[in-house]
Amino acid sequence: MVPIALEVTGSFVTWLCLYCCLCHRHRHRSPEWSCRLVTLLHGVIVTLLSGYVSLVDGPWPLTHAGSPNTPLQIHVLSLTLGYFIFDLGWCLYFQTEGDLMLFHHTLSICGLILVLGLGSSATEVTAVVFVSEVTNPLLQSRWFLRELGRYHTVLGELVDVLFVLLFLGLRMAGGACIMYAMVASPQPSWLLKAGGMAMYLVSLGFMLEICRFVRRKMLKKNLCWTRLKGRNAPLKTNGHLDAQ
Repeated sequence: MVPIALEVTGSFVTWLCLYCCLCHRHRHRSPEWSCRLVTLLHGVIVTLLSGYVSLVDGPWPLTHAGSPNTPLQIHVLSLTLGYFIFDLGWCLYFQTEGDLMLFHHTLSICGLILVLGLGSSATEVTAVVFVSEVTNPLLQSRWFLRELGRYHTVLGELVDVLFVLLFLGLRMAGGACIMYAMVASPQPSWLLKAGGMAMYLVSLGFMLEICRFVRRKMLKKNLCWTRLKGRNAPLKTNGHLDAQ
């Protein structure tokens, strides 16, 4: 466990130093700007690494749940654990996130520590990291587009659509398959199974928030279309069309 602890500590220090460098580089921006840059970079790196481990390097998470951790899996999870510790500390210090996000971070940290400590089940947890983090770059891109005043564009619409589709397709549907494989297998610890189910419930909470967002956005678009249609429609005056 000592090498893993050193690796996690190194990961935490690396993310923290990167954040400090970005704060110095972007002194005219808010601390959240630098933190989200770190989050964006982590999301891209970990999505690529966890995707490679789960889909190419193996073993397959749907059939080998509870199998011993591989060295590459340990590296990916240690990198992720260091980031989550940094991000949870940042969120607690600046008090920017709600209870659901804080609970998600806490569960993630506990789950990663448990898997690295047990020496098994990194196969399915790495897959969970992949389906969870794949939408993160889009979420951060949406925030940056808002900050730069470019959210209400075609690019902003594309980011929103891709985010919703990937969240529902990978995090919810793919996550459900991984959770089923974990619960059905006799290998994983019962504590890890309970934690996995709790994580999926958190994802359901995020999904409800996304559904509310989609509903608000559709209502707003419908209202805009109705107003636009009303402006363009010819007005009737005393049974005759207005000259406009």
